[in-house]
Amino acid sequence: MTGIARANSSTSGGGASTITAEAIAALVSGELIGDGTAAVTGVAPLDRADATHLSILSNGKYAHLMATTKAGVVLVDPEFRDAAGAPRARIVVEQPLEKLLSLLPRLYPQQPMTPGVASTARIGAGASLGERVSIGEYAIIGARVRLGNGVVIGPHCVVGDGVSVGDGARLWPGVTIYADATLGARTMIHSGARIGCDGFGYAFRDGAHQKILHVGGCIIGDDVEIGANTTIDRGSIDDTVVGNGTKIDNLVQIAHNVRIGEKCIVIAQVGIAGSARIGDGAVLAGQAGISGHISIGAGARIAAQAGVFGDVPAGESWSGYPARPHREALRASAALFKLAGMMRRLEQLLGEPDSK
Repeated sequence: MTGIARANSSTSGGGASTITAEAIAALVSGELIGDGTAAVTGVAPLDRADATHLSILSNGKYAHLMATTKAGVVLVDPEFRDAAGAPRARIVVEQPLEKLLSLLPRLYPQQPMTPGVASTARIGAGASLGERVSIGEYAIIGARVRLGNGVVIGPHCVVGDGVSVGDGARLWPGVTIYADATLGARTMIHSGARIGCDGFGYAFRDGAHQKILHVGGCIIGDDVEIGANTTIDRGSIDDTVVGNGTKIDNLVQIAHNVRIGEKCIVIAQVGIAGSARIGDGAVLAGQAGISGHISIGAGARIAAQAGVFGDVPAGESWSGYPARPHREALRASAALFKLAGMMRRLEQLLGEPDSK
């Protein structure tokens, strides 16, 4: 069967959703080639999929796997329309991965949380709870906390005094929010994250490191996601701010007074020192280190493990240690790799033994 057909999907027992190739083609506006009745209940990569799985082929690196895949349905980039292989159905569509993202909620429907407050939870004086709020076992909600409509607080979370949590936000189990922090609407915070803790600030006086009292805020915007075991410090005398739509991976450290713009991506193990400024849409790749009091411009890209010690202009890509414009860093690395050979040739010219 070829062409686009009407949707036809259902939900089977246990909450798992079953959807046919015909329905998938309709949902993604793709071209169906093969058996439109082929049904799938989950997703898997080409090399591990079976007849019940939906898979994708969008990268030539994996094209050879199409020949042996057992996937029931495959979303295929037009470039690989005629790739060798015999899944029961293939659906030719631009940007298969993007289309897969829209199908995942249908294949794995999330069960809505049941509103209510667990009997073991503790609610502080003056706390305000919106409609359809769910608070899990042993959660602690401090005094004067404000929870918006549809907020979900997982088991063993601690929400400090005076915290404000926007509509539709979710805290997974074991999250700690320090006093007076602000979380925007639809914010999602994963287990082990600590938001609004004191920054690392001391003054050496009278022969000892004296702690600087942190009295600034920690403000998290709307639609922000914060990964497991990430820590975001409150400000010292300023605020720490994370802009709307920014996504932060696991194990990230964001220090006091940092300001991160909107729709940024901050990947695992990044460390951002105090008072740094990150512009809208910037991307900080894994294990990058950002020095304090510097500015990274809007749309800039910092490569993995880069060490940034100075301002980065908007829109530029920097890499290396110390970080510099990416092409410059590549040239510097290439020159360094040539150094050993140059030294050997120099030693030969000077008649010295080869040090290897």
